[in-house]
Amino acid sequence: MLPSIEEFLPCKTPDGWIAAALVNQDIMLIDHMNCEKKAAGSAFQFIFRYGDKHDLLNKMSKLAREELRHFEQVLSILKKRAIPVVNISSARYAAGLRALIRNHEPCKLTDSLVVGAIIEARSCERFSAIAPHLDAELSKFYSGLLKSESRHFQDYLTLAYRYGDKTDIDTFIEKVRDKERELIETPDSEFRFHSGIPA
Repeated sequence: MLPSIEEFLPCKTPDGWIAAALVNQDIMLIDHMNCEKKAAGSAFQFIFRYGDKHDLLNKMSKLAREELRHFEQVLSILKKRAIPVVNISSARYAAGLRALIRNHEPCKLTDSLVVGAIIEARSCERFSAIAPHLDAELSKFYSGLLKSESRHFQDYLTLAYRYGDKTDIDTFIEKVRDKERELIETPDSEFRFHSGIPA
């Protein structure tokens, strides 16, 4: 049995992040759009890098299509709200987690899948945390994303256990959880969808 998102994540989103999100909704939406684009790109990287793994190819193909659909939906919201799509820097979050990934196979594959799982889990948790505080349109949109993001988390973690050693994966998960807690709970210089508490 896979853990729930609440069990998998090391901590909840701090109230300080929610407060910052409410006064930076333009940035939140732009960065969310970028995150969906990057998530689709990551799925394509798995497809090109591990073309011999049928289950992975099938899951990542579906995931990429869903992430691109979400990208289009956020883009539509930005257009509707006349929010210009400007270039913003990436959060330290994903890079901080990916720095833990080992360079040799099969650990590179399973580590990458675990990192993908925790990013999807955090996205789902953040949608749930912010949705009740938003206007009706955004609240409905973010609440509607919960099911797919939860499924993406489960797909990533299922694939990690399928292609790796359970003990090794469990050990790596704890390492990633420790780093994720640090990234979520420590101050960040800029607000982003996956940032810590803005300083």
